[in-house]
Parts: sequence; structure tokens; C-alpha cells
Amino acid sequence: MNRIDLQRVEHNIKKGQQCPQHTPNVSSDCTLYEDGELVGFFIKELPSKAKALADIANHELRSDRVPKAVMERKERIGTRPDGTGIYDVVQQYSTIIGSIPPKPHMRRVYASRSSVHAVPTTKTFVKAMMALMNQCELIYRDIMPATAQEQERLVSEIPEKWRFGKLFTSSISNYNISAPYHTDNANVKGSCNFIITKRNNSKGGNLHVPDYDATFDQCDYSLLVYPAWRNMHGVTPITTTQDGGYRNSLVFYALQSLKNA
Repeated sequence: MNRIDLQRVEHNIKKGQQCPQHTPNVSSDCTLYEDGELVGFFIKELPSKAKALADIANHELRSDRVPKAVMERKERIGTRPDGTGIYDVVQQYSTIIGSIPPKPHMRRVYASRSSVHAVPTTKTFVKAMMALMNQCELIYRDIMPATAQEQERLVSEIPEKWRFGKLFTSSISNYNISAPYHTDNANVKGSCNFIITKRNNSKGGNLHVPDYDATFDQCDYSLLVYPAWRNMHGVTPITTTQDGGYRNSLVFYALQSLKNA
């Protein structure tokens, strides 16, 4: 693997801003270092077993068998003669499995397990996601053994009922979602996220980290392992090139707030 030494750059991007389009400048297998510390890595194409599991999980996610939180993203692309807007409407949805933290602002002061697990038709999706997570964990432990060991130690401090495997508490699968700039402040500090991408007939949808002006080419079957709590990041706009096009991300993460839940 190539080594990339991430260099911090000046920028004026603020949290909450929409991420504009950026051409990927990280597009081949590499390890990521900052100040001599190994902080993550990028793999352009997963091994065959992990690819097969990603295909199963993605197929189930896109089916009616898996419940989703659904929304639509509207982007104005023109104006009619009468002055009304012409919009490109993209359906977006997401599904969370594993554990959900307390959300006092929503009057839910307790942690819970995602209700998706109680739906019988989601069994194949959940099993495929757990198996995919385990395959990616093997890669993580091979490339970043010390970080993986420390992440397992940190997650072991969270009650077992809230863990999702040895390294995580939760997972979210996003369909066609271009997230604005944000930092995953709720994550366990010292942990890394797994971000697996599935896409078809689409452009964009690449992760941009402005602190390094790094844009990862989140191509089909790619894996990005990165400490999402460390830097602000956003997802570039997703454009479908044919009907039914999409860019999905299958993400695994560990939440600090579940430690005392």
C-alpha cells in the first residue's frame, strides 16, 4: 500500500455547510498518517468474500424487507417560463442497526436497540452486515493492529448489551445521502469507523475532509477506515446517471454515550 502523509491546510468551511463537488485525490490503496501516526487507510476494492457480503447487505437494504427512515432531497436545476422552479428530486433513506444512544432532546433518556432487529424480514440484512463487519475487522487488525486492539479495549468498557461486535455499538446504512460537513463528536475517541460504499449508475458521493483537502474516491466496493471524530467531513453531491442509480454507504461506528447507558 502507498503511504499518504496528511498535511493540514487552511480553510474557512463551517459545520453544517453543504459539501460542494470535489474531484477525488485519494483513489488507490493507501495508509493514512498524520504527524507520523497511522490514523486510517483506504482500500479501493474489498476482497471477494467481503464483496459478496456487501452485495447481499446492499440488496436487502434496497428491498422492502428492511424498514427505513425516508426523505427526499430536492435540488433546483432550472426555472420554468412562469418563474416556478424545476427540481431534481432524489429519494434518500437510512437504516440503523445495533444500539441507539439516549436522546434527551427527543424525550428519550434511555438507550435502546434498533427496532429493525425486531422485524423478521430483516434477518438476512442484519446477518450480512455483521458478517461484513467481521470481514472488514480482519483487514483492520492486519493493517492497524495496535489501533484495533485499543478500540476493542475501549468498546469493552461499554455494557455488552449495547455492543455490536467487538469494535462497535452501531451501524447506519445510507441511501443517496450527501451529508453536510460535520464531526462525529459522539464517537468513542480513539476508534475508527468502517465506511463501505456500494454504488451503481451514479457520480459524486465522495468523502471530503477539508482539514487535509482530501477527497476519497468512494467507488463501488471501497473501504475507508477513518477516525470520524477527529476531523470535520462531508459528502459531495450525488448525481444519478440513470434511473435507479444510487450511492449507498454501509457504516459501522462506536458511540461513547452508551458507556454509561
